Amino acid sequence: MPARRIIPCLDVKDGRVVKGIRFEGLRDMGDPAELAARYDAEGADELVFLDISASAERRSTQAAWVRAVAERLSIPFCVGGGVGSVEDARLLLRAGADKVAVNTAAVRRPGLVRELAEAFGAQCVVAAVDLKRDPELGWRVFVQGGKEAADLAARDWLPRLVDLGAGELLLTSMDRDGTGEGFDLDLLRLASDLGVPLIASGGAGIEAHFLDALKAGADAVLAATLFHENTLPIPRLKAFLASHDQEIRPC
Repeated sequence: MPARRIIPCLDVKDGRVVKGIRFEGLRDMGDPAELAARYDAEGADELVFLDISASAERRSTQAAWVRAVAERLSIPFCVGGGVGSVEDARLLLRAGADKVAVNTAAVRRPGLVRELAEAFGAQCVVAAVDLKRDPELGWRVFVQGGKEAADLAARDWLPRLVDLGAGELLLTSMDRDGTGEGFDLDLLRLASDLGVPLIASGGAGIEAHFLDALKAGADAVLAATLFHENTLPIPRLKAFLASHDQEIRPC
């Protein structure tokens, strides 16, 4: 089994890293390149950058800060936000990103996922899906940085994304995002048998939450506030997971 990955997530708005609770009340957390270098030194396995205002502002992610991040990193990183075409993705990959994430544009035009997979390989395409529990759909898909509900259920959309060529799924529970209450384990179990790596996002508060997510089927665990504020240092988390029989890369 491949080693489990620890992934800090950096939400970017106007070229700065921000963080909120349930996608609201954003606070400035610093410069993307500086935070990236810190995480690289601390032993993160990968980074995910999401330009959270790009889709709503109908623009592509700005390549300047992506290039600045690439110059500071020795680990892979993924960039999402405003990727609406193969050319958008190509610009980010040329700027230094290793993967691109798609969300809103994939919901609007699912064929984009296949186009990206054919152009760059499935391993380069991460389908990022923001979800809320819904009494009718189980989990409803949201787009535009969590601001707009789509008429899509996770149980239908996730398998379709894999069929279209997504090489990885990044699932964010909007109900849990920034709360520290733990990942949505039922959601992870729903997606755990789709045949592609699964990244759990939204809700981590203590070491045990990460272990729970991995046991529920996640291949990687992602968090933001805990890492940004150094509440839970990555070396400490890795030591905890390794002590519970999880295959973890050393720092």
